[in-house]
Amino acid sequence: MTARSTRRSTATRPRLAAVGAIAVAGALLLTGCGDQTKDKNNDSGNASSGAPLADKLPQSIRGKGKILVGSDIAYAPVEFKDSSGKAVGLDPDLAAALGKQLGVTFEFRNGTFDALLTGLRSGRYDIAMSAMTDNKDRQQGIDPDTGKKVGEGVDFVDYLTAGVSIYTRKGDTQGITGWSDLCGKKIAVERSTVSEDLAKAEAKKCPAGKKLSIEPFDDDQQSQTRLRSGGVDAASSDFPVAAYAAKTSGGGKDFQIVGDQVSAAPYGIAVSKESAQLRDALKAAMDAIIKNGEYQKILEKWGAQDGAVKESVINGGK
Repeated sequence: MTARSTRRSTATRPRLAAVGAIAVAGALLLTGCGDQTKDKNNDSGNASSGAPLADKLPQSIRGKGKILVGSDIAYAPVEFKDSSGKAVGLDPDLAAALGKQLGVTFEFRNGTFDALLTGLRSGRYDIAMSAMTDNKDRQQGIDPDTGKKVGEGVDFVDYLTAGVSIYTRKGDTQGITGWSDLCGKKIAVERSTVSEDLAKAEAKKCPAGKKLSIEPFDDDQQSQTRLRSGGVDAASSDFPVAAYAAKTSGGGKDFQIVGDQVSAAPYGIAVSKESAQLRDALKAAMDAIIKNGEYQKILEKWGAQDGAVKESVINGGK
């Protein structure tokens, strides 16, 4: 869900594989993400009494046999809904692999990205897994716009690295080759993401008479629709998402990426600071699937192998 401030501002997302490596089977059907209800047919993983790491989980999680996952399920190819409405993508596949190690299912629940950490704090979710960048602001509960503490913060179990990209309509770049070319332009971003943070930072540098107009949306699909219609000059998302859009939208005829990725940072699974045992169990499970090779296979399936890590890290974001 940029690097989806949740980094997605309090979130930022090394480079992922070229867009051509992204492999997705079936038709893509993205749905809006704002319903905080359970998504049918989106359980990831199968509970198993013989799971090797089951005893590392808190008894409360083992008892209910599932981990509730808050996610913005409109951020292909990291997480999105297929034509049957099932949550698919990089994160659901990784969650299923973790579930085999821990003996529980991961039940994905759809929500807007900027509300995921609030849902985590309120107990609606056990974790948030949504292409969320691990950074110090999120760890410490700091609002990136005001610099003030707004919550207790969260811990992250890091599992991938990625950067942020700009893309335009194909063949209509408006002279944009990077962030410094955006003054006097309009850009669409997903609200509360690193893309929005970067756009705000760039806007402060623009001279009088060349304002950078920023249009924030609830999800990335709305940003893409706005760009496709010509309402803005550019949009920004995490690289894997921008690359997927350029590859698939309009059969590859709608968009093109301009310039290089910036702000490379780790994706992390967000966990409450009060849930240290769950956090450590997730890290152990992630390290296990990295070691057994399942992690690499999943990344290759979604074209994300260039962002692979050798081991999981807790709170590795800066």
